[in-house]
Amino acid sequence: MKRKYKKSRVLPLILFVYTTAMAIYFLPQNTEISQLEKWCTVVASYLIILLLGYVLRKKEQLAAKREQELAEQKQVNRLKKEE
Repeated sequence: MKRKYKKSRVLPLILFVYTTAMAIYFLPQNTEISQLEKWCTVVASYLIILLLGYVLRKKEQLAAKREQELAEQKQVNRLKKEE
């Protein structure tokens, strides 16, 4: 059986790895900005990735709750029709 990965886990992980790799590769070579600006850029990127993960997780939870409510409503409607 194929395992389905949640978007709220995979996307932030990919972005985290990408951001880290770019920071490791490009920031030491960049001499035009200060060390403080470099660190602020990396930290801001990580905060944005964390926020994205949080928003995606909440979105998935709301979708699951909505599906559960629809399933319950269908079951109630079926019981009403049987009466």
